[in-house]
Amino acid sequence: MKATTCSSLSILQRPGLSRVVPSRRPVTWMQLMLSARALRVRGLRYLQTQSLLQTTSRAADSSKIMRATSAFSSAASSVARPTAAAHSPMDPPGLAPPPHQSISSNYFKISTRRTQQIAHHLSRFFNPSFPSASFSSSSSSSPPEPPSMASKYSLRKVAAPNTFEHRVYIEKDGVPVSPFHDIPLYANPEQTILNMVVEIPRWTNAKLEICKEELLNPIKQDIKKGKLRYVRNCFPHKGYLWNYGAFPQTWEDPNVTHPETKAKGDNDPLDVCEIGELVGYTGQVKQVKVLGVMALLDEEETDWKVIVIDVNDPIAPKLNDIEDVERHLPGLLRATNEWFRIYKIPDGKPENQFAFTGECKNKAYAMDVVRECAEAWDRLITGKTPANGVSIGNTNVPHSINYLSPEQLPPLPSHQELPAEKIDSSIDKWFFISGASA
Repeated sequence: MKATTCSSLSILQRPGLSRVVPSRRPVTWMQLMLSARALRVRGLRYLQTQSLLQTTSRAADSSKIMRATSAFSSAASSVARPTAAAHSPMDPPGLAPPPHQSISSNYFKISTRRTQQIAHHLSRFFNPSFPSASFSSSSSSSPPEPPSMASKYSLRKVAAPNTFEHRVYIEKDGVPVSPFHDIPLYANPEQTILNMVVEIPRWTNAKLEICKEELLNPIKQDIKKGKLRYVRNCFPHKGYLWNYGAFPQTWEDPNVTHPETKAKGDNDPLDVCEIGELVGYTGQVKQVKVLGVMALLDEEETDWKVIVIDVNDPIAPKLNDIEDVERHLPGLLRATNEWFRIYKIPDGKPENQFAFTGECKNKAYAMDVVRECAEAWDRLITGKTPANGVSIGNTNVPHSINYLSPEQLPPLPSHQELPAEKIDSSIDKWFFISGASA
């Protein structure tokens, strides 16, 4: 084979072949064969890519996607790692590459990396939880997942919601328990995660609460002046702003004046505002972490409002103290303050006040309040503090003065899943409060 060189063209001459190739220097037959072989590999990779895209578009679940991308990566790698160039029947005699020579090794290294990047990208697109280290020689540890503590409790509902007879009992393994006394306050040994009982789901108006006076303390709707109680919608708010409930095994002692609020407790379990994105349901037992606390002065009583987040909420890892709430959920604390100040005004009552000029105290302060109320509950359940009408019957606190075995419990009505009774349209009315802005 001869190469005739012009100033900017190389003329390749071979029997049956005459071609003009733009070049700055002569092109050998070996270079032409390598270029043709590279084009065949590129064509194969293109077909594999198209096949993968068709497969992923039809895949019904992420596992198929993972298998497809893994197969794609393996196939591409096998093409990209030949040990030696095969002898082509079109190669002239004596021009086959030696066995130890690899074809365009640097090109194939780049091709392999690019193939892996494409496969990795596709796997992450169809399955965001797929670990990023699957196509990498190095891996980084991901942050620990929040504990997913499925509720061990079930509900027994009696009568229809929005009626005087409606009750929600909580059961564990088929045995009725008191949401006030039997559900543990702490959900883990470190006492960093707490159990919360949801009384009122977010955006709803019915004033549901743990009934202190009835045995096993079912959740029922509050009654005032012979009527079922509903909170009013004070513009721009609709119902409750949070999943509202209480901490079990806590009690705000009405016999004790708090040294900083200068007011006695309100004789209720400790109130909780859960600020996660999911709407809860009445009787739900959530696992939460404490972020802070507000001290509402409601009719001259200390009425603590603990701010918490469900540990399984997507934003929970970012919220660890009260300043995180303002950073990630701006405006929520201000709206919470406003809501508690004005929510009774439509019923003809004065605006509520806050201790600490409305400041929301931090997590450390809030945990001190929780511990104080837990100690007050223990004094109540053991008889050190008079119950004065509070039912302290329970099935899980053996050291209490009114422990009941399951055999001692009176029969409860059967579970009834009934639709809610229709409520008066006035409950949905919006009230506009002058000077309501916090």
